[in-house]
Amino acid sequence: MTILTRRLFLAAAATLISTPALAAKDEIYTSFFSNDGAGGYDVVAYFTNGKPVKGDDRYSAEYKDVEWLFSSQKNLDSFKQNPDMYAPQYGGYCAWAVANGYTASGDPLQWSVVNDKLYLNYDAEIQTKWTKDRDSLIVSGDKNWPGVLK
Repeated sequence: MTILTRRLFLAAAATLISTPALAAKDEIYTSFFSNDGAGGYDVVAYFTNGKPVKGDDRYSAEYKDVEWLFSSQKNLDSFKQNPDMYAPQYGGYCAWAVANGYTASGDPLQWSVVNDKLYLNYDAEIQTKWTKDRDSLIVSGDKNWPGVLK
């Protein structure tokens, strides 16, 4: 296989796999080329810093067969003590999509913490829709999860 053929094959495979309808239905969303939860962002930082902070490979933990990165030892330790508290709801899939009965990737830059739970959304437009009706969408998402993975 030539380098060009291989690159075209990989690009086509990435497109197919990243399409929500064809995505692998793992419990935790990760991209095709990475096994990092929340896109490599420090999920504890959403609660402590109030913003997304990139994780560092020096501070990592495995949880539910996914690698989670943190910006500090303190955040890593907090996650290890209670990963369910910090891990994004619906496995990091888009909360709006799950509420509507399907999955889509969650963008760690489109986030909200509601009642001490982290939710990710697909993009800014979807997050706007999510914000307008999030309480009822959370009820729907909780009913749909994890059934939408099937």
